Amino acid sequence: MKILHLADLHIGKKINEFSMIEDQKFILKQILKIIDNIKPDVIIIAGDVYDKTIPTVEAVEVLDNFIFEISKRRINTFIISGNHDSAERLSFGAKILKFGKIYISPVFEGKVSKYTLTDEKGEINFYLLPFLKPVNVKKYFPNEEIISYNDAAKLMVKNMNIDISQRNILIAHQFVTESKESENISDQINVGGIDNISSDIFDDFDYVALGHIHRAYSIGKNKRVRYCGSPLKYSLSEINVEKSVTVVELDSKNDFKMKTIPLIPLRDMQVIKGSFEEISKKSFYCDMNTKNFTAITLTDENDVPNALQKLRNIYEN
Repeated sequence: MKILHLADLHIGKKINEFSMIEDQKFILKQILKIIDNIKPDVIIIAGDVYDKTIPTVEAVEVLDNFIFEISKRRINTFIISGNHDSAERLSFGAKILKFGKIYISPVFEGKVSKYTLTDEKGEINFYLLPFLKPVNVKKYFPNEEIISYNDAAKLMVKNMNIDISQRNILIAHQFVTESKESENISDQINVGGIDNISSDIFDDFDYVALGHIHRAYSIGKNKRVRYCGSPLKYSLSEINVEKSVTVVELDSKNDFKMKTIPLIPLRDMQVIKGSFEEISKKSFYCDMNTKNFTAITLTDENDVPNALQKLRNIYEN
């Protein structure tokens, strides 16, 4: 079974008040071309679909068009909510979307949605675990000791009662770290306000498709716990990060293959440092893409009147 793993679309994102809607439309069209080329059996979108819990009308239209295009291709698609999403808003219309093979995790009510697909190798189970805080889990398990994100995730996996003789895939949106980094839960680290979870909780899964971290990398047993990263650069910390989609082929429990396909943005990010006079010269910027999102540090000791507006006449974004 061939699976395309996406996450952290952050539709509606703005960078320093610059809208990325056009960039997101561009990259989603590119992803649709990849889908047509590789023909996956399953598409996963592992949370942070929107950038805000209350998305703009424009952002909703972008997602609507993307989901519609996927539904036309009749590809089983699993979507969960992330910490930037409103689970209620994202899951609106989920019952109808199932007719188009689009499956969205519902608002959490103590259970994790499970979907079973079949290929020539047998059954393969997909578990949809949306972003959860410990308090969300504690509500439905009042007699359990749930203090940390690690406790909550461990309990939810335990209650899935997975059959390890079958192929099992988990879709989650959390901050997961290597087990050795999570040994002392009292010394937790967090990213985006989310405490870390030990990757060994997910050892019985054949693949764990994660969202939340914007850089692509694998961790866990056999490196099958993976962040696919965001499809676009959303901060200067990602300026040297190559963006891609992850493609996984899971033909049997022991036959696992993974590859990445690069994504080329409409506008990249760049950092410029120098004096106003230097970076304003045509000889300096003529070989650059002046439409890129650009962070500029001026080294002038004296103030430059209207520097920002003058630079935006050259560097549009």
